Amino acid sequence: MKAIFIDCNEQLAPVWQRVLRPDDPPIDVNREPFSRDELPRVLNDYDIALDDHSYMPTEFVAKCPGLKHIVFLGTGAASYMDIGELNELGIRVHTIKGYGDTAVAEHTIALMFAAARNIARMDREVRDGIWAPQEGVQLLGKTLGIIGLGGIGAEVARIAKGMGMQVIAYNRTPRPIIGVELVDIDTLLAKSDVVSLNLVLNEETREFLSKGRIARMKPGAIFVNTARGALLNEAALVEALKNGTIGHAALDVFHEEPLKVDHPLAKLTNVTLSAHAAFRTLEASMTLLRRAIDIVKDIAAR
Repeated sequence: MKAIFIDCNEQLAPVWQRVLRPDDPPIDVNREPFSRDELPRVLNDYDIALDDHSYMPTEFVAKCPGLKHIVFLGTGAASYMDIGELNELGIRVHTIKGYGDTAVAEHTIALMFAAARNIARMDREVRDGIWAPQEGVQLLGKTLGIIGLGGIGAEVARIAKGMGMQVIAYNRTPRPIIGVELVDIDTLLAKSDVVSLNLVLNEETREFLSKGRIARMKPGAIFVNTARGALLNEAALVEALKNGTIGHAALDVFHEEPLKVDHPLAKLTNVTLSAHAAFRTLEASMTLLRRAIDIVKDIAAR
């Protein structure tokens, strides 16, 4: 079976070479950018596609009759393709879990600190010649509410407890963790000084943080999202940031990526942004790419 890594970027290319083994099946690597409507050309004659966060609309993938497997480099394939529609076309979508739990959790904590101390805003202002020290928030003793206690959420809880925060959590199925109080979602939103969103995106969790739930957050709370943009109502988030329901948002993910320069979130001073980079550490990338190759290896051996 023929396989291709459709969107290997400059950052991943040396990591890819580092994790390859002599007994791995051949996998072609495409490093040239392409538009969505060029997918049929890029995927021509390939059975397996490795996808690092490129959008794969069904209408274009349907023009690739030989394609049988998509190996998505991460867990959030639903943000970039319609998995149900692709399954109906006979295409199986493989995702990779657990490769970067610590990396994403550390980025979550980093964004939390950046938001609490207005670091990004002061950085911008100092570079522009403005010397305006901002008053921050001390996190010791504050309540962190974690929505989703999977591998990443559990890591966030571990680090936050070590920092002296009080940690509460909501999980759709009971998952007891020592030192973490499980509560319902409304209680979490009302009590948390900081809310960290760590759910997996699927049809049940899409827009989990609705306009109504966002309105129930503790006034002035810090909101951190390193999961998926589609887990919340983005317009409601913008409104909550403007009216003070949310004091500061620190975001690594968005409804549409890359974020456009004229997007409302890019214009608010009480927002800290990063470029969907929470999982991007050398350690996590090596694990991710190795597991992707192993999936291809397993498919080819069947």
